[in-house]
This record gives sequence, C-alpha cells and structure tokens, in this order.
Amino acid sequence: MRSLFHLSLFALLPSLPFAAEAFKATPDHLPQPGVPTGRLIAMPALQSKIFAGTTRDWWVYVPAGYKPDGSAALMVFQDGRNYHNPTGNFRVPIVFENLIARGEMPVTVAVMVNPGNDPTRPPNPAKKAGTTFSNRGLEYDSLGDRYVRMLLEEILPEVEKQFPVSKDPAMRAISGSSSGGIAAFTAAWERPDQFGKVHSTVGSFVNLRGGDAYPALVRKTERKPLRVYLEDVSGDLDNNFGNWPIANKQMHAALRYMGYDTHLEWAEGYSHGSVHGGSVFPDALRWLWRKETPKPEIVTKGDLGGDMTLHRLLIEGEGWQPVVENIGFGDALATDDAGNFYFCDMRGAAPGIYRIALDGTKTKLSDEVVSGMKFGPDGRAYACQGAKKRVVAIDLKTGAVEVIVTEVQPNDLVVTRTGHLYFTHTAKKEVAHVNLATKALRAAAGGIANPNGITLSPDQGTLAVSEHRGGSVWTFRVNADGSLDAGAPTMAMRRPIDPKGEFKSQQPPPYLPAASGDGMTTDEQGRYYVTTALGIQVFDPTGRLCGVLAKTSRERSEVSCVLSGPGRNYLYVGAGTAIYRRKVQATGVALK
Repeated sequence: MRSLFHLSLFALLPSLPFAAEAFKATPDHLPQPGVPTGRLIAMPALQSKIFAGTTRDWWVYVPAGYKPDGSAALMVFQDGRNYHNPTGNFRVPIVFENLIARGEMPVTVAVMVNPGNDPTRPPNPAKKAGTTFSNRGLEYDSLGDRYVRMLLEEILPEVEKQFPVSKDPAMRAISGSSSGGIAAFTAAWERPDQFGKVHSTVGSFVNLRGGDAYPALVRKTERKPLRVYLEDVSGDLDNNFGNWPIANKQMHAALRYMGYDTHLEWAEGYSHGSVHGGSVFPDALRWLWRKETPKPEIVTKGDLGGDMTLHRLLIEGEGWQPVVENIGFGDALATDDAGNFYFCDMRGAAPGIYRIALDGTKTKLSDEVVSGMKFGPDGRAYACQGAKKRVVAIDLKTGAVEVIVTEVQPNDLVVTRTGHLYFTHTAKKEVAHVNLATKALRAAAGGIANPNGITLSPDQGTLAVSEHRGGSVWTFRVNADGSLDAGAPTMAMRRPIDPKGEFKSQQPPPYLPAASGDGMTTDEQGRYYVTTALGIQVFDPTGRLCGVLAKTSRERSEVSCVLSGPGRNYLYVGAGTAIYRRKVQATGVALK
C-alpha cells in the first residue's frame, strides 16, 4: 500500500484499483461518430509568483462551437494531466464533446492545471530518481484563498487573452479528485463570485491541513450561491488524517442542512481513486450543468430548542440592500426606539450626522463628525470624537453639544439607562468608564487586544467588547456603581486564513491573524453581532457562535452595525462608502 505522504503530495495518477475494480468506459467516454472535436492546447509552463519558486504544467481544451464573445462556460480541473488523458478515467475532451453535442452542457472551455513543483527542492525519498518536489499538499489541502488567487491572477488571465469566457459564476465550475476535490471546494467557498459550481470526487475533507473543519464552517456560515456535487465510496481511506467516507457524508449533510443545491453520489466498495468517480463523471456534469434552479430545502427538525441557528435569524430571500451609497465613510450607526436610523458620514463632501426616517427621508442633523454613537436615556446622542479627543452629548434637535470628557482617544461607546457611559480606549487597550452625573473618568478594564466595538446585553448587566487585533469578544459584569468585573474572552471570533498570502513555508505560520473585530450591537434575544474581516459574526447569549453573515461585498469591510428601521427588525451595516440593510428575525433592544 502506498504511503499517505505519496498519496497527499504526489498522487497525480489515479490510485491503483483493487483486483475487483476496473474502470468501464461509458459511451460518453468514447468518441462518437459525427461529434465535432475540439482542441487541446499545452500552455507554456507557469512560473508562479503566488507560490514562489514553483512551476506547473497546464492545458486548455477549447471545444468545437466555441465563440470568442465571452459566452462560453468555464471549468477548471486540478491535477490536470489526469483529466485530459484520452485513456484515463475522466477523459474531459471526449466527454465534453459528447455532452455539448447533445445540449446536455453548455459550450465549455476546460482549464486543466497540474500542481506546482520546485525543481530546486529535494523530492520525497520514496519517489523515483529525477522527480521534483511537489507543492500539491500545500496548494490543495490548505484552507484560505491563496490557491484560488493563483488561478484568478495567474492562470485565467492567460486563458482570457486567447479564449474569453463568461464572467457569470453560474457559468464557471471547478473540479478535482482527492486533495484536488477539497481544493475545488475551497476555491469556490472563498470566491463564490467566480465559481458557482463544484465537482469533487473522493474529496479529502479530512485533517491533512485543516479541511475537517469544513462541515462546521458550512453549518455556521450564511449559504453561498454554490451548486456542489460530491462523490465517494465506502472503501475510501480511513487513517490518522480521518475517514474519507464519513467526511464526505458529513460535508453533504452540512450542505443539505444549509439548503445548498447538493448531491452525493455514493457507491459501496471501491478504494480511494477515480474508478467510480470517473465512470459517473458524465452524469455529474449533467447534474452540475442542468438548467433547473431548485428551491432551497431547509430541514431543522434536529435543531435544539435553545439553539440560535442562522435559520432562526435569516429570512430566505432577504439579502443586503443599499440604503445610502456614494458617501465618504459611513460609521457611528445608531437607532432610536421608533426605528429611525442614524449614521455619520465622516469623510464625504458634507460630513456630519444624518437621519433616515421610517419613510426614507434623509436629513442632515449636525455637522459634528463622530465615530461611535448611541442614544442615551435623555434622548441625546452620545458620541466619540477621536480627532477632537473628546466624548460629547449632542442634542440633535437643537444642535447643542455638551463635552463629557476631554483628552481621550475614544473609538466606540455605550450608555446605560442608569447613567453610566463606557467607551473603548483602543490605543490604551482598555475600556474607560464615565459617571454621567459627575463626569468622573476612570479605567474600567484593560488587557484587551485593541478594544474596538462595544455593546450591552438587553438587561444591561453584561458589557461586551470586541478585539480588533485579537480574536475574542470579552464580556464583563456591570455592577451598580459602574465598575466592571468577571472579565473573560467568552466569544471566539472566526479569523481569516492566510489573509495576505503570508504562508511562506510548508507549515502553518506561528501566528493567528486578527479577526478585526469592530462595531457591535445586540438584539432583544441576547444575540451579539460584531463586524469582522469575514463578515458579521453572531453569538448567542452564552458566547457560542451562531454563524457568520455574508459581507455586503468582497471589496468592502463592515465597521459598524445596528438593528433599526421598521420594528427595529433590520440589520444595518456601515461598509465604507455605502450603508446596507437586510430584514432579519430579530428586534433591536429598546433604549428605555
């Protein structure tokens, strides 16, 4: 039996089948009379910058009937040599030709890419002489967006120079087997704006490099617009990295739970390889490219009564909608009890505080520029003004401004019904407390990695603070005198993976990137919402992650959030030059 090291890093050829296994070509795998043939083009070897020091072979198949008008579909294959082999188990050019001729899939350009290799590094000693070091395990099994960036920034631009294809993600698929299968899923998971279809055979959703986390990530991430085909067999691998058959069933169950358009093709017997996956490959393509758009099926019969799942927060069909666009920088989102929405445009042509009434009317209320802002029990807007080094209270009816404290660098704040104000002193890594009756200022809590967002539980007995440079949301007990105690990092925010392509070796880096926790808010049920680098992360009152809401845009970072609008049932987020909202199954906490 081959070593798993050989399998993970160097399995560019199908696994050797058991004696009882033999690939049987279907008519779709064989050239058929009268079916037009396309061209298979060997492209110049790619010298990658993203995976520095590696080079890779790759091929482009252009079907008959291709038109250079950008209408053709695209399908990318990992371990490309396996897929274009005319006597292999997949035979992409032949299968494509037959299905395209019958209208069972669109005219599709196939891009088949081998993993990178580094000829300057020594190969696996078990390999035969003359081979080179393969980068396959790092590229395919690692989570994060570095591999898909290589495809999007280095491979596909070269394709587009000669063969323009559709930019519609629903017309772009990605495929792979074993570690190539998880690579295909990771590429689409990270960039659903680029790939809308996934084809995985005997996918390695196990702990080779953290892929076993996917079922849990899927269940706690807002559904992405993906169609996912999985294939596995009962005799697949079971070793110290995980159990492949169970992992694929877990993936399928998680995808079904979240309402994905997904299919698991299962067979008893067989071993880790492409005998079964290759034989059903034509059917997989028919399923992936079918024109049907099924309605998501959400099955929650297994949910526990107290679990605040995303299904109990999100509303099917309700996505992010723009509220305000083309502003300088929207921050300091706030609400009043009626549901009127407030924000500050900090850098626009007319900076200041604005209100959007329930009827949609937008009104500028003040020229003051603020970062954090909340309404107090007296009806005034309490706000942070870092540029002026002060915290103020603004009467938005008269414009009157009262200075609460000076010589501070506040970021965000909250005000209690009993007259206590807390703000995040980010540079000092502390939370400050102000007694509004006496304006006495004191440090209330410290040791937080750049505290940023801040909010209160519905009963105001708990204060929550997000870390911008760390990975936790801290909670504190609020005492009658305004002091804080029982501080603990009770909520673990999900962090980005390899956010800037910083993995420089074959091992994960010795650090964890920051979650970039920012603005926070709370709902009546006690959920905490925090804007982060990955989207809006939502936690239940006990600190467990309910899930992550999709970002409004890949290019934007959300910095502030609040529940406002009619019934305070809309989640608003500030995202740079725009503000968005979506209706949810939650209600913002009343101020009084």
